[in-house]
Amino acid sequence: MKRRIGTAVAAWLLFLSAAGMSGSCTTDTAAEPILFLDLSAYRDVGPDDKAGCLRMWDALHCAATLQGVVNRGGPLLYIDYVANEFMEVDRFWWNMYRAEGGWLHGRDTVACRDVAEAVERYAGRLRGAVVYDPAVPSTSCVASAVAGVEDLVAIRYDTSEGSLYDRLVLHGPRLKVRVWLVNEDGTSMFTGRGTVPQTGRASTRSAKADPYVWFVERYMKRGRCSGEYGAYYLDQYWLRRPEAAPMNAHCLTNHDFFVSRRAFFFDLSPWGDEAATDDPAQAVGTDRAVLEEMLAEAYRLNGGKRMCHIGGFPAWAYKYTRHAGGSHEDVATEWEFSRIISAYNAFKDADAIGYGAMANASFWQHYPTAESYPQRWVGDEELRRRGFLDDDGRVKTDGRRFIIFYVGDYDASAWVTSVLPHLWRDPARGRLPLMWCISPVLERRAPMVLDYIRRTASANDYFAAADNGAGYLMPGMLQAPRHLSGLPDGLDAWAEHCRPLYEKWGLTVTGFVIDGEAPALTDDGLACYASFSPNGIVPQKTPRTRLFGNMPVLRAGADLVRSPEENAAFIVEDMRRSPVPFGWYRDILKSPSWHVEMMEEVRRLDPAIELLDAPTFFELYRRWLRENPDAAAGRIE
Repeated sequence: MKRRIGTAVAAWLLFLSAAGMSGSCTTDTAAEPILFLDLSAYRDVGPDDKAGCLRMWDALHCAATLQGVVNRGGPLLYIDYVANEFMEVDRFWWNMYRAEGGWLHGRDTVACRDVAEAVERYAGRLRGAVVYDPAVPSTSCVASAVAGVEDLVAIRYDTSEGSLYDRLVLHGPRLKVRVWLVNEDGTSMFTGRGTVPQTGRASTRSAKADPYVWFVERYMKRGRCSGEYGAYYLDQYWLRRPEAAPMNAHCLTNHDFFVSRRAFFFDLSPWGDEAATDDPAQAVGTDRAVLEEMLAEAYRLNGGKRMCHIGGFPAWAYKYTRHAGGSHEDVATEWEFSRIISAYNAFKDADAIGYGAMANASFWQHYPTAESYPQRWVGDEELRRRGFLDDDGRVKTDGRRFIIFYVGDYDASAWVTSVLPHLWRDPARGRLPLMWCISPVLERRAPMVLDYIRRTASANDYFAAADNGAGYLMPGMLQAPRHLSGLPDGLDAWAEHCRPLYEKWGLTVTGFVIDGEAPALTDDGLACYASFSPNGIVPQKTPRTRLFGNMPVLRAGADLVRSPEENAAFIVEDMRRSPVPFGWYRDILKSPSWHVEMMEEVRRLDPAIELLDAPTFFELYRRWLRENPDAAAGRIE
């Protein structure tokens, strides 16, 4: 690591010069500059370097909470950390918008590599620190929540020389500790015995769960945090198993946006039939009960009228699944979490393991987007000209079968920020009509990405909403009666949430609806979707075909998980067996070149199969349903 840092000095100085940056953390420019905090050296820390993991954890956690506070009012602090096999993610977006004509072009910037120095720079914007307990992992999540509410930085208790606690609390700026989540002598404040400290409430008998109860009593019930934002990210249990997934899967850098929005944070198991795998001594279902209590409080804070935006995803490689000694599979855990949050009018921005790390959302949230991003729909004249309608206006198949690809999964701000640019720059993009399915609610954390792809889209790039609209939830759990939560019907809140985002981004199709273990959409649920997604939806739990009013409904088909050649053979056989000349197929994080290769093989095997653009596919499908009453009524299987 030392050798790499040493040889990078020349390149760093060149970067400073090219970007117009000075090499210190001070400036005398009139306008407040951006502080560029380079934390890229932490990419070199490996899972076997326990001391390095501790230093990285402390630095990134402190930096993320600092960002959340500092960037709340404007873009002031930027960090460089996230990278993957495709690119240096933070540097990519920084360089794009620093270029001439970009949002950040000409903005004064200074460089820094030390988190403590960055904290000192912005000490005047902070009220102090929240200090948490290294022996009780859940206190790290609670610390992030408290940091956002109280304008603090989160610091792990560690009196050893050179630790951040030593440098920022015991020495240096001597930040005032406003909130202690550990006793001042370093002993644990939360023990799982007696009462939950400072609340008078009986302990859950779980040292893990009690800090969340403490937060509920002291912040949520008093209306001191947001009910519109929650964050589901790993607590410091990560330090026990850093090798379980990519090193940046701790997702500490994801905290900044949710700190800026004064969110509640948690890392709790969704399962009610077993103890959490990271707290096996707790009573069965303790985690689940606390999770539902937090969601119920968020619902109350929102008055049942607003949806709760939860960032994150079950950390299946570390906890709550068979990977960690539990009894449940990964997807089942994902679906159970989705089922629960949906019952309380919450959805997730699904930063899942693999490409789940994201930095600087608190910075990018200030990126100026256009008022609207319209998309055109297809009309009669064009359909006739292209040979899809006969002289009487009826659908003309001539033995053809029509398919469309759900190009996803872009239901997570982290994934669109760190993977989509690589795929978007594929030289084959534009050769085929592709339906890019991206959740419009990602504009909150990644507006620069959504704006970039709209400005650079080809005529063959069309956009639909990802699962399951403006956020990932299971809409069947919004429908009354809601046995899990006992709450009133939530469909109106969902429609009011989705509609303005669909209108702004020109969306009229929801490319996939994951029903999972939730009930299927009722007529009320379908009416909800028809109000903002009038040109089509693709659920799992529905008859193969249906026309609901004027909204076409098509049951989701298969996932394409094999090679392009194998997928092509599957598509051809699947369409030959189908009684319906319309087929939908889903792929995840696949490039335009991959699609081109697959479609070349499809055409070789069966030239009658035609890949359509989304407006043509769904408009023809709607007209075909009108012409086929049995299909429109859902009587075809």
